[in-house]
Amino acid sequence: MLRKGGERLHNTTATFADRLLEKACKEDASDIHFYPLTDKGQINIYFRLLGNRTYIKTINADLYQVLLTYFKFSSNMDIGEIRRPQNGTLSFKSKQKKKYSLRLSTLPMAQTESLTIRILPQDALPSTDQLFLFPAQFKTMKQWLKQDSGIILLTGPTGCGKSTTMYSLLESMLNEQSFQAITLEDPVERQLDHVIQVEVNERAGITYQSGLKAALRHDPDVLLIGEIRDSETAAFAFEAALTGHLVLSTLHAKDAPGTIERLLDLGINRVDIMQTLIAVASIQLVPITQDNQESKRAAIVELLDGLLLQNMIEGNHQKKGLNYQSFQQLKEKAYLYGFISKEVYEGSY
Repeated sequence: MLRKGGERLHNTTATFADRLLEKACKEDASDIHFYPLTDKGQINIYFRLLGNRTYIKTINADLYQVLLTYFKFSSNMDIGEIRRPQNGTLSFKSKQKKKYSLRLSTLPMAQTESLTIRILPQDALPSTDQLFLFPAQFKTMKQWLKQDSGIILLTGPTGCGKSTTMYSLLESMLNEQSFQAITLEDPVERQLDHVIQVEVNERAGITYQSGLKAALRHDPDVLLIGEIRDSETAAFAFEAALTGHLVLSTLHAKDAPGTIERLLDLGINRVDIMQTLIAVASIQLVPITQDNQESKRAAIVELLDGLLLQNMIEGNHQKKGLNYQSFQQLKEKAYLYGFISKEVYEGSY
């Protein structure tokens, strides 16, 4: 049992942590970064707001060490381990009764550890009008789901909305028809009804590969793979699609055409890509201007399917006359409609 002084310290730390999380959630931050300045004995705290790293405040090293221990303990990390990176998860409910899942990650430094907290809202998914600058693009993606088998890939950088879009697509399917849907994620980012969600846990022997093997024995109609990270996962995903399953997954690639090259780098041959890949949606978030202020971000999407996709797989990058819109063309359209600023359109944002 903690002594009274320890209880007061714990309560003070918990209060500070709750207030910080409350502020981050209220401001719709996607991440909290704790950045140690070891030579000064200080730690800067930043929020990522609308994609930008924004300074919030500075705390001293003593408070940070107690706060770090509190977060590590609360998220089931090893508080005695400071030499290895660690990951943990934590639930949080705001004063507005909104639920969040927190993904915590530490990195060892010379004299301390850095900490990053990813904030994942758990309430109802945003509407497509909120998610996408041009909602008709999501309607196109929904048409891809009518295929019985094959793979649909959502690509883009970390934090661009790939997982949120994938969840939205899955929910739209389940709202229209009953499916046996299984997800394999690291970690599970959002709890879904009527879906079997499996969390990767390598310490328990549940890797993407072993999880995929087990999931396929459950006769899924739809298989959602959180992320294709390596050649082995890519091979399993394409094998599942080739054997009659509809697979949704994400992949890091800078744009839709670059996805084909990324798959080739992962060891998938062009014949399998041609037979299996239904479509690619490459996502980019842009800040939206409302009343001359940037108040939120929405997704623009490069869509690759049909004859255009076939040409790309064959190595023919001819897009003319095939109704393809690149990110730059989508930004130009958004600028002409007054959705984004000139700086965003010209890439100087």
